[in-house]
Amino acid sequence: MSELGFGFLRLPLLDKKDEHSVDYAVLNLMTDLFIEKGGRYFDTAFTYLGGASEEAVRISLAERYPRDSFILADKLPSWLIRNSEDCRKIFEKQLSRCGVDFFDVYMLHWLNEVNYINAENCGGFEFLEELKSEGKILKSGFSFHDSPELLDKILSKHPEIDYVQLQINYLDWESLAFRAKECYEIARKHGKEIIVMEPIKGGTLANLPPEVKEFFPENKISAASAALRFAKDLPSVKYVLSGMNSPEQISENMEEFPPLSEKELSALKTAAEIIRSKTAVPCTGCSYCSGVCPVQIPIPRYFEIYNEYCRNPEESWKIEHAYSGLTRNFSRPSDCMRCRLCEANCPQKINIVETLQKVSRTFGF
Repeated sequence: MSELGFGFLRLPLLDKKDEHSVDYAVLNLMTDLFIEKGGRYFDTAFTYLGGASEEAVRISLAERYPRDSFILADKLPSWLIRNSEDCRKIFEKQLSRCGVDFFDVYMLHWLNEVNYINAENCGGFEFLEELKSEGKILKSGFSFHDSPELLDKILSKHPEIDYVQLQINYLDWESLAFRAKECYEIARKHGKEIIVMEPIKGGTLANLPPEVKEFFPENKISAASAALRFAKDLPSVKYVLSGMNSPEQISENMEEFPPLSEKELSALKTAAEIIRSKTAVPCTGCSYCSGVCPVQIPIPRYFEIYNEYCRNPEESWKIEHAYSGLTRNFSRPSDCMRCRLCEANCPQKINIVETLQKVSRTFGF
């Protein structure tokens, strides 16, 4: 069975409005608990939390533990590089932020059709090989959000790559939009080890509709644990990343369970069908969209409120209050300029502009 990895994307914050306000008292406790329970793999990226994620790696991990006690993965933003000099400049900054002198795993971040072309033109793959030869990275890879056809093309051209990081969970497994199973099979065809991201789909598979909870009796297994087990049971999966933000989540996710039975897998398939019928917007809260929004609309937070409204219309008075509070402190959905930069940056391929209009109409402003 694969290992659980600690993703430094969704960290505990002192102020939810400030992604740099990492709560180190809690994070240090989580890091200690993760390592105490046998965890080794930590994952970050240049753009996570506006750079605060890499800084958190240094403060909570690198400055507190010997380098040979953990495995660290980082990512080069494929959409920000313009030439080989950019690659080197960003890489050196990442080493400094993280407080290390090498990365165990270094990946091109978020390859899709557009970003892949940019990475090729800017020498991204060649840069990974240079770093390997210099001993500054041990393994190379890329995270991927696109079609199995493109994945096959990339891996055919670049057999030197060690890892492929894919979005895999039981909700997306047979999805016609995400084609997670097909991408997984392509990676296996090329003999690659797989790193799984979004196994709980940004918390969606931990906070289930009432109709689905009956499939996960609390005295047997939690919904989050079932989602993690689905990914961890897959052959060729080396690490399964989880974005955890509390010690309780660390303890729960580090528990060992036997592989899922056929009955449990059937229950997950039924649960996926119900969840899809109840989820208005398949947003995972990664915030790639809001990071490029010219008017700084907190898109994932509005989508979270809208999904809650669609799931629980009988509690609309509570949800409308939360929506009003958000509009008082941030730009509104109606402020959208329709530039669609957000959609170009959405791994979930959400039609964000039209959905924001729907949210605005639903709440009246």
